[in-house]
Amino acid sequence: MENICAICIFHDEIMKNEILQTSLQQFLKHGIRKMSVQKLVAPLGISTKTVYKYFRNKEDLLEHGLQLFHAQQYEMLQNQLANQHAATLFFDIWYKSFELEYKVNQAFFHDLHYYYPELEKKIEGTVAKRFKLRFAGIVQKGIDEGAFQKTIHPEITLEVIYVLYAAIVREGRFKRFRMPAFDLLFNTIGKYIRGICTEKGISELDAHMAKLQRSA
Repeated sequence: MENICAICIFHDEIMKNEILQTSLQQFLKHGIRKMSVQKLVAPLGISTKTVYKYFRNKEDLLEHGLQLFHAQQYEMLQNQLANQHAATLFFDIWYKSFELEYKVNQAFFHDLHYYYPELEKKIEGTVAKRFKLRFAGIVQKGIDEGAFQKTIHPEITLEVIYVLYAAIVREGRFKRFRMPAFDLLFNTIGKYIRGICTEKGISELDAHMAKLQRSA
């Protein structure tokens, strides 16, 4: 009997995860407002009744999806090479996030901001502190290594990049330039990171970005 229960729990976890993963991809691809629960899980070929076994409603599904989305980003951040120079590490983190979010339908960010503002604030409140601490640690590492200027203010530096990142990726204010993701990042956040570097940091960053450009 215990084995049967364990198998059932395992099956439930697999199904719940499949629903969540599929729904998240549907939200990111099509936006939030136009997606019903049925449309979200259509690729799985299951009924809405199955979905409601694991999630209360569409908003509950969205909340868990957002948590998963940010968890995946944080895992990516944690997996960056610890022995990498701070300037190049800082650039790579934004580059990988950029690649991930630049492909997301901007209707997703629009819908989240305008139709689910409380949920947006809730999620940002739970994840922002964790991300900011990690980013601030990298900036401080860069200062200690002599790659970033000692006069910069880590929190202000991060805030400037957050504003740039949101304008590019989530608001689409640079879409009209029709640039590949790397070129757009290079001409915005890349230039800003270069601007806070010392000569040592600039040398490391320029060599790194040139290598990335050649392989892009």
